[in-house]
Amino acid sequence: MQVQSMQFKVRAGQKLADQRLQQNLTKLSTKFVSARASAMTEIDFSSTRAALKERRNRALDNLDVWLETFEREAARRGVTVLFAETTQEAARLVGDIARQHDVKKVIKTKSMVTEEMRLNEVLGQMGVQSIETDLGEYILQINDNEPPSHIIAPVVHKDKDEIADLFAKTHGRPRLTEIPDMTREAREMLRPHFLSADMGVTGGNFIVAETGSVVVVTNEGNEGMCTVMPRVHVAVTGIEKVLPTLEDLATAMRLLPRSATGQTTSNYFSMLTGPRAAGDQDGPEHMYVVLVDGGRTGLIGGDFQEMLRCIRCGACMNHCPVYQKVGGHAYGWVYPGPMGSVLTPSYVGIDKALDLPQAATLCGECNSVCPVGIPLSDLLRKLREKQTERRLRPWKERAGLAVWGWLALHPDVYALVTKLAVRVLERMGGRKRSIAKLPLGGAGWTDTRDMPAPVGRTFRELYAAQRSHIG
Repeated sequence: MQVQSMQFKVRAGQKLADQRLQQNLTKLSTKFVSARASAMTEIDFSSTRAALKERRNRALDNLDVWLETFEREAARRGVTVLFAETTQEAARLVGDIARQHDVKKVIKTKSMVTEEMRLNEVLGQMGVQSIETDLGEYILQINDNEPPSHIIAPVVHKDKDEIADLFAKTHGRPRLTEIPDMTREAREMLRPHFLSADMGVTGGNFIVAETGSVVVVTNEGNEGMCTVMPRVHVAVTGIEKVLPTLEDLATAMRLLPRSATGQTTSNYFSMLTGPRAAGDQDGPEHMYVVLVDGGRTGLIGGDFQEMLRCIRCGACMNHCPVYQKVGGHAYGWVYPGPMGSVLTPSYVGIDKALDLPQAATLCGECNSVCPVGIPLSDLLRKLREKQTERRLRPWKERAGLAVWGWLALHPDVYALVTKLAVRVLERMGGRKRSIAKLPLGGAGWTDTRDMPAPVGRTFRELYAAQRSHIG
């Protein structure tokens, strides 16, 4: 997936004007947000989050040790573990595996890391057919390889009628409108691919060091078909997904499904530990794990290491007032919402995603729902600071902040300026007590809304008057 994050403002404006999209995105609050709130009442969220945060930090603080442990244990069980410094190298490694085993068709589960790698494109250039088997990803693939809008619900931006039209056009069948009938049709279209594929590619929600296992969590069961039916299975995931022990995994699984979809547990939970062994009735003949860096080690020991705790649940974007209005495509890369606004600049370069750190109200809702306690609003503010330090923000913005900073350090001058400002703004409001057009840097605010005019006195003046009245 190409990085198009520099077009955030234009894309966001287009999405806000799309009334159908606005209606479709209400599913975030009516389904995901409410379901999560209900599911969290079943556990002590605060203490469970603290426990998972500590366990994830323990893994990251000794990341090299746990990755080596995983590699050793996985290899002991017949798995070939490969490391890729870049996403391009990771795609090349998967392509080499396909070439080595004379693969003609690949079936895939939903994987954001393979989106980073642009794996379908790379395989296609090799002449290898790559089929998405997650229902949402399949819908996007047959819709001209449209990128996902959400890391958990890739087609949250589409409604049933849009998908019904797409199925009728692509499958050449009568248009169906009932969801069970539509999912059955998709199953009938995918079944031949499951039966004829040479290689399955999955992501990995976690990897467990002590057992050398890859953990895949889904709600559709397609991960079973992708790992049992083909003769080759390749799991691709980020190096930060390692957990030291099965006990750590148990803690993570108490929060991942609840945070992602509001379920107590996902419908399907697979621990994949090696290829088919003697006496096994199913499983791949060959199993590979490709562990991708892709910029992740660059966060270790720095201001943004906490972002590596992320377990990709999507709760931050479900609750984000910005994402709820513009959807995922506006962000221009694999990861949208608050987590994407930190990850994209961190992975592809802060200069290639100038608007994303600004694409947040810093309301803190993402902080409160994050199952691993990532202070997303703090990290976004740090990115804003770095942009200003590197002079990547417009000069007017930097000048305005410099003036504000100087005033904040000189209270007497600040008091005088604000006293004058509120009186001017009161006069601008007139009888309607509403300002339709602010001057200078405030014009962006009043482009889409009126600003209530102040009463003509500062808070300090009002507070002093109130104290005098009481006295």
